[in-house]
Amino acid sequence: MAKIFTGTNISLCILFQCALSMVAPEISHAEGVSPEIPPNATAKRYGTGWECDRSFREVDRACTAVFVPDNAYSTNSSYGVGWQCNRGYKKNGETCVAVVLPANAYLSASTGDIWKCERGYREINDGCEVIAVPANGYLTESTYGSGWTCERGYRAVDGACSAISVPANGYITDSYADSGWRCDRGYRALAGACVAIAVPAHGYLSNSTYGPGWACDRGYRVDGLSCVAVELPQNAHLNFSGNDWNCNEPYRRQERGCVMDSRNE
Repeated sequence: MAKIFTGTNISLCILFQCALSMVAPEISHAEGVSPEIPPNATAKRYGTGWECDRSFREVDRACTAVFVPDNAYSTNSSYGVGWQCNRGYKKNGETCVAVVLPANAYLSASTGDIWKCERGYREINDGCEVIAVPANGYLTESTYGSGWTCERGYRAVDGACSAISVPANGYITDSYADSGWRCDRGYRALAGACVAIAVPAHGYLSNSTYGPGWACDRGYRVDGLSCVAVELPQNAHLNFSGNDWNCNEPYRRQERGCVMDSRNE
């Protein structure tokens, strides 16, 4: 069947063709435009846009050369100055100057722009001075303190390692914060000696460093230097420690006995 065009259809068609003819050149022009890449730049491998070549950085939509001083290399970074000094050099303003190594020093492995002293030496007055280790001492890995410590059985006194005098019934400790020795079990330090702990009947040695060094068995309590039996009043039982008593429910403690709680009478 032949398609019949009316006057209205012809008018609409003409208007559509005119609008299309006006828009088409703009679309064609937009599709043909590619982003302008400035000198010393390259199109990004992924996505759109461009990025400056190595040794250049973006400034006002252009790629400006990064000035790299002698003994340095370009970092190709958009942050900082854009360059880094070679190993063995350090930044000094806009230049790289050589790191001066004092005797008995070496360049830091992590940064390469600072130095550290060899083992057996320590930094003093911009140099590395030998650590004087006294007899019966040895070097430590610490950068603080004297740089040495004493062998077991000795302690530091006025820059030397002095032998620790251990009394009878005592032993050397690994901690030198105190005297450097402690007493064997069953003894306690008193005036530089280890004195036997007198444990009373119904008592036993305790591990506590405080008090008399002993405690009473369950069912006994401390009374001066002795252990006496805990007297249980009626309606009472030994408490958790075993050295005192509590009242049974529903009784309440009153002086030396257990009385009925008034709320339960």
